[in-house]
Amino acid sequence: MFQKMGDGLRRFFSGRYGTDRLNQTLLITAIAFLLLGWLGGKYLASWLGIFNVLAYVPLVWCIFRMYSRNMEARRRENAAFLRFFSHLRDKEYRYFRCPKCRQTVRVPRGKGKISIRCPKCGERFIRNT
Repeated sequence: MFQKMGDGLRRFFSGRYGTDRLNQTLLITAIAFLLLGWLGGKYLASWLGIFNVLAYVPLVWCIFRMYSRNMEARRRENAAFLRFFSHLRDKEYRYFRCPKCRQTVRVPRGKGKISIRCPKCGERFIRNT
């Protein structure tokens, strides 16, 4: 009996996306909203209970992504998420967009006002790092 259930679950989950860093962040966000709604509704203001309802948004999005069969779209979402947060954590470099072609250019931090040349189109622009 358990063999059949295991085989059925394996067949169901084959070809599904699963979990990644974005899903983990969505789950943590949902748990934080639930805790904030519970603590807020119990000890602070009663209107903070709205976070209990808001917790369902990241939770449903996470479940949708986990069971999705469109792996390429989920990979693109995760890559964009990781790209966004890598820019926030990068302490050595600043990122600027070229005003002409919108290419992202990485320059070292702490150099003051410098002239940046876009590697794609050759446009020069001045930014403070």
